[in-house]
Amino acid sequence: MREPRDRSSLSGEDVVVIGGGFGGLSTACYLADAGADVTLVEKNEQLGGRAAVLEEDGFRFDMGPSWYLMPDVFETFFGHFGREPSEYYSLSRLDPHYRIFFKDGDQVDMVPDLAANRETFESYEAGAGDAFDDYLRKSERNYEIGMEHFVYEHRDDLADFVDPDVLRYSWGLSLIGTMQDHVENYFDNPKLQQIMQYTLVFLGGSPHNTPALYNLMSHVDFNLGVYYPDGGVGAVVDGIVELGAELGVEYVTDAPVTAIKGQRGGFKVETATTNPADGLGRTAAAADGGASVETEITAGSGETYFPDLVVSDADYAHTEQELLAPRKRQYDADYWESRTYAPSAYLLYMGVEGDVEELAHHTLVLPTDWDGHFEQIFEDPAWPDDPAYYLCVPSKTDDTVAPEGHSNLFVLVPVAAGLEDTPELRSRYRQHVLDDIAENTGVDLRDRIVFEEEFCVDDFAGRYNSMKGSALGLAHTLRQTAPFRPGHESSKVDGLYFTGSTTTPGIGVPMCLISGLLTAETMAESA
Repeated sequence: MREPRDRSSLSGEDVVVIGGGFGGLSTACYLADAGADVTLVEKNEQLGGRAAVLEEDGFRFDMGPSWYLMPDVFETFFGHFGREPSEYYSLSRLDPHYRIFFKDGDQVDMVPDLAANRETFESYEAGAGDAFDDYLRKSERNYEIGMEHFVYEHRDDLADFVDPDVLRYSWGLSLIGTMQDHVENYFDNPKLQQIMQYTLVFLGGSPHNTPALYNLMSHVDFNLGVYYPDGGVGAVVDGIVELGAELGVEYVTDAPVTAIKGQRGGFKVETATTNPADGLGRTAAAADGGASVETEITAGSGETYFPDLVVSDADYAHTEQELLAPRKRQYDADYWESRTYAPSAYLLYMGVEGDVEELAHHTLVLPTDWDGHFEQIFEDPAWPDDPAYYLCVPSKTDDTVAPEGHSNLFVLVPVAAGLEDTPELRSRYRQHVLDDIAENTGVDLRDRIVFEEEFCVDDFAGRYNSMKGSALGLAHTLRQTAPFRPGHESSKVDGLYFTGSTTTPGIGVPMCLISGLLTAETMAESA
């Protein structure tokens, strides 16, 4: 991937980054590396945003992202600072990558061996092995061109796409149609179609509303591989936080921002702080493991910052609608209400007695026909009657995440953003999901649970200020991709910038890391 553009114009600038998700952490690193004085202010008690960690009774759960995909993006990110990921965390390649239970009783594993996967495809449909090869060749080309010439490039306006270079690079890419259309051109068997489409959950879309270009995710899946960062995704957060501290970033947790006032050179960022927490083990220490970052925040009082520049990694809609005065907002309430949001999720984190031999580290449970589930997410919002869902069992790979003799697992069911979320509805759905797991995987958890915690729509809205309680943000529909996503630079407030999943390039941990680079470069160009 390309080298970062010159950011030396940011040297000496005083910057506040609001929000410690991957977008905010990444942006902070690029700014500090450019010589800016960076303070990152986080609402919650730990850094990482949705990549929070839940620790209780000897169990440790990644509460948000749990797949480590696109290792090349992490290598590129750390490489920009003369480091490698291995200096901060270690990786284990998973085998199988994941297991799928279809609800008709069928079961299949996808593994690191491409030849074995090819044989699996052929066993479902004559000629599907050759189609698998062709599909991956197309996916790899889309990935290589897409990443180099689109994802890592600043193309925030439609005008950026109308030039000879873009037309040359885009020739032959899967720019037209949906993922459903694209996959049907290669495979007739609906199970094979689902295997090629399951990654859409990471983009927050469905096969019928996600552009065909995202077939590139199959290259990510089959060719680049699926990994586990030892210690969980929380270990990746810790590594990036440590990198930021080495570069000079200061972190403040438990400090929700209540207002952004002023403009370039005259900003006023107000926080409401209840506790000058040291991050509960998640704020950065000095490179040698020394004392945590010092702050001036005192318990029970707020802090006001007067930076030159501000970057928000908080929810984009929340930043504009709640932190800015009406005349300083780029988009009105109707705009945000009219967007298509990625799903929220019903999550049940469980510590259970004994092993769960039938499950892999990553397990997908899919209805034979999953259109009904997507309809209940995007078309007619309701708690899914026949859900497609994901089970994560990190204790299969990492014996530090659960006490001896126990398993650590969580179930994630995608549900509609904005769905009614009450204790009564959760209670009924919990039983429905546990019954479904027992019926379709053979693992009966109901009498073995020794610890459990739920997280759902209202929790995403409350903890992360997420619009409609979406777990991911704006979905990657055709009208919400590339230049159709909100920009990195405010058009109304000079010196205010945005980063994270709502901006380009979009949803997912790797994309948020790249968003940090694009935001920092946008700031340097405007400085």
